[in-house]
Amino acid sequence: MEIRDRAEDLKALLGVPTTSPSTLQRARSEKAGAESVLAGDMATVSDAGAAAAQQAADDSVRMDKVAEVRAAIAAGTYHVSAEAVAGKVVDAMLADRES
Repeated sequence: MEIRDRAEDLKALLGVPTTSPSTLQRARSEKAGAESVLAGDMATVSDAGAAAAQQAADDSVRMDKVAEVRAAIAAGTYHVSAEAVAGKVVDAMLADRES
């Protein structure tokens, strides 16, 4: 899928490590009884995650637009400009530096 390919390219550009599916399968097979190992694990939501969850629960979310985008993704017709994504990433990084 084109979106995944571009996401992998963006990860490479930003230096984010990626994990191949075979590596994930190997790690899963090495952890027999993972349920018992993970029983004590705990996850927390960052402030950004909490804000995203709050925004999603907000009535101002345009569900018609969300449904439209989901349908386009499912049909394989949703395309994102790599330049636009990169521009937003750089803008966000620069905004964080200025703060």
